[in-house]
Amino acid sequence: MIRLDHVTKTFRHKNEIRYIANDVSFTIPRGDSIGLLGRNGAGKSTMLRLIAGTIKPTAGKIIRLANVSFPLGFQGSFNGTLTGEQNVRFVARIYRQDTDYLVDYVQDFAELGNAYYMPVKSYSSGMKARLAFGVSMGIDFDYYLVDEITAVGDTNFKKKCKRVFEHKLQHSDIIMVSHSNSSLKEYCTTGIVLEDGQLTYFPNIEDAINLHNENMARR
Repeated sequence: MIRLDHVTKTFRHKNEIRYIANDVSFTIPRGDSIGLLGRNGAGKSTMLRLIAGTIKPTAGKIIRLANVSFPLGFQGSFNGTLTGEQNVRFVARIYRQDTDYLVDYVQDFAELGNAYYMPVKSYSSGMKARLAFGVSMGIDFDYYLVDEITAVGDTNFKKKCKRVFEHKLQHSDIIMVSHSNSSLKEYCTTGIVLEDGQLTYFPNIEDAINLHNENMARR
């Protein structure tokens, strides 16, 4: 279970205070995979980072009685001066994982070859994405946070990503941000619409998509 308790998140834009969340209280239970919808700039990615704990709310608190992933494919936590392997070892220690297992898993999954032992700052964006996705799939989370996931690489690698991801979801839930309605319908059963700092929950993802489309049409 994840609970947002009177959470407010603001930022300043051109001397104006903008609200991502405005005194939001909401419980995300286990057992439902949720699509998070909202117009561009509504704060969907920021909301995922709040839930992940990579940023703090301006006010209120977020209670996590579950193992929550970092946003899937997130590359921002990698240290560019460390090798891919060294970064994986660091992540393993942070999440209290078997270090050798995670290092071997990511090496096999990411298919980086000798680059695995080179500094991450020398990686292309695609190589970083492979490394990040491999780290995400190497750890068992109760919730996977997904922000516009796009598998990289050739057709076979994309198929492998999809296969492993779907296997994880047999035992885990997701909170997914996507502009693709077909992806939301494929992976999510329920939905949340983020609009003007408020969250509106729908037990049916179709209803969430419909409200989102109405919001977009009005603007």
